[in-house]
Amino acid sequence: MKRFLRSLLAKYILIIFISLFLIQAAYIIIIVVFFTFIDNTESEELKKGFSQIEENWHKEASQIENVSDETINHLFSNWHFDYSQASMFWIDEDGLLQVKINTQKNLPDKWGSSYTAEFLKSHYDSDPFTTIAFVGKNKSDGFIVFQLPRDEMDLSEQSITERYGWAIIMLTIGIVFLFLFLFFYFFRNIRKRLVQLREAMEFRDTDGLPIMIEERKLDEIGELKKSFNQMVKELRKSKKREEEEEQLRKELIANLSHDLRTPLTKINAQVFTLEKMELPTKAQHSIQLVEKSINDIDKLIDNLMSYTLLIASKYQKDIKEVDIIRHVRQCLATWFPVFEKEGFEVNIDMEPFQQKMWEIDPLWFSRIIDNLLQNVLRHAQDGKYLSIQTRSTENYDAFIITDKGKGMQENTSEKGEGIGLSIVDMMIKGMELDWQIDSTKHGTTISLIRRKNKDDSFF
Repeated sequence: MKRFLRSLLAKYILIIFISLFLIQAAYIIIIVVFFTFIDNTESEELKKGFSQIEENWHKEASQIENVSDETINHLFSNWHFDYSQASMFWIDEDGLLQVKINTQKNLPDKWGSSYTAEFLKSHYDSDPFTTIAFVGKNKSDGFIVFQLPRDEMDLSEQSITERYGWAIIMLTIGIVFLFLFLFFYFFRNIRKRLVQLREAMEFRDTDGLPIMIEERKLDEIGELKKSFNQMVKELRKSKKREEEEEQLRKELIANLSHDLRTPLTKINAQVFTLEKMELPTKAQHSIQLVEKSINDIDKLIDNLMSYTLLIASKYQKDIKEVDIIRHVRQCLATWFPVFEKEGFEVNIDMEPFQQKMWEIDPLWFSRIIDNLLQNVLRHAQDGKYLSIQTRSTENYDAFIITDKGKGMQENTSEKGEGIGLSIVDMMIKGMELDWQIDSTKHGTTISLIRRKNKDDSFF
């Protein structure tokens, strides 16, 4: 129950409750107070209105000089124009009913003193409103009576609803806007918290991981923030554990490389000693195989160290503008005797590129060439062929390295080319170049590509 009361659903239901009950109650209270005020104001204004009518009736009655049916009719006609529902009649000095307008049918023609007193008593402060004034200044010409239904004295001859309807409409609109404001504030707060959570998910700390966010409320969004923070904690623990394992692996590889190089150096020294001796042909051939295996192991160790440094982003890269054709020719010059010794047919046909300067790391590019040529020696011994050519189009410049071996799909007795190609891939991508391998049972073609525009295709 406590968790429910903290939830957004409970807050939403509370807003609905306020809108349906409390706001309506406030609306009723305001209406009651409003109409009470209007009624009181109306009553005061009505009293003033009746007093003014009575004062004007007495004033005009006293100003009549020549009392006759004609003058009385003239007075009644003027008042009837302003008050069409009013009743007016004249009782002369003899108590006879003379002139009348809109009167009741039961009025007697002869008024005695007792009936007159009864009439005054029964109509005092009652409905209709009744006022009596003596005619003339000497008050000897009888009296005139004016009667008006009190409901006809509405100030603007409209009901209260008609006269104050605009106020009721404005009050209703105000309540609706108050209701909308409550909803806007509620959902604005939710949106603000969700945007904060989204920004926290998108923002990255210096270690590349999201940052933790402050937990304030214990509703659904608060629970989501709590889960997000828990995820960040687990990610940090995982990253720390990964870094520790990576550091341990690098130390292990470094120690292993060092431990392997020491005995290899000693073995190589012994092989060098044996090569100086006069040994049978078969023994000399065995010594050459041992020396070749030692060199292969040394290169594998070197590749393993390079691969580890590249993964850890510790292999320094120094980008320079290099005459690429000249640089590749220098790299091939060191390998030409090796291929010649192995009996390879080498075909080198490199035409200068229009953009001869490439932005590369010379050491990285030399390492790429070395690894690829070493790979040719490993899997293309059967074909005994190596071709290095250049290709230039509107979109790219490329070096094409081709052999006639059985392809990389074939199993060979030589192992270790996989890590060498992985080093090639990382170095090529590190220098923002591209490469492509096409290997079949008839041979392998490797293309080192430099795009003139990054959005252009290769072929």
